[in-house]
Amino acid sequence: MTIKITCSAFEEGQRIPKKYTGEGFDVSPPLAWSGVPEEAKELVLVCDDPDAPTPEPWVHWVIYKIPANVAGLKEDIPRKTRLTDPPGTLQGKNSWQDHQNIGYRGPMPPPGHGTHHYYFKLYALEAKLAVEAGMDLKSLMKDIEDHILAEGQLMGTYSR
Repeated sequence: MTIKITCSAFEEGQRIPKKYTGEGFDVSPPLAWSGVPEEAKELVLVCDDPDAPTPEPWVHWVIYKIPANVAGLKEDIPRKTRLTDPPGTLQGKNSWQDHQNIGYRGPMPPPGHGTHHYYFKLYALEAKLAVEAGMDLKSLMKDIEDHILAEGQLMGTYSR
């Protein structure tokens, strides 16, 4: 089953506006989705860049335990491990090594490295996760791999 993800700031395959990048305000974009199965218990959203010059895709966002009845995320989600909006939602570690490695960090590919592709991937789970805040993507994906009911993705691009 496929979940449809949209963003009011950019369309599938289009350039992500500077506002949502490391060159701009570095705030998370507004996202909406539809097609989540009725039996879903929770949602997980990740954003990564497989074009990064690193051994594994560069992780821009890990947000999970999103209630299944939530149909999107507002712009500028705070960089905190525990959120009250949506209630009960947790955030994990991105690939940055500084003090801002929780929550969304926008595109900032190396200058002259060409166009990078940023994949916002949403997973609907058939079970509630028993996990802590601040997880890394690899650990989270291991925990959800047997619980995915449906998924969808939205891809945006950016270059410097």
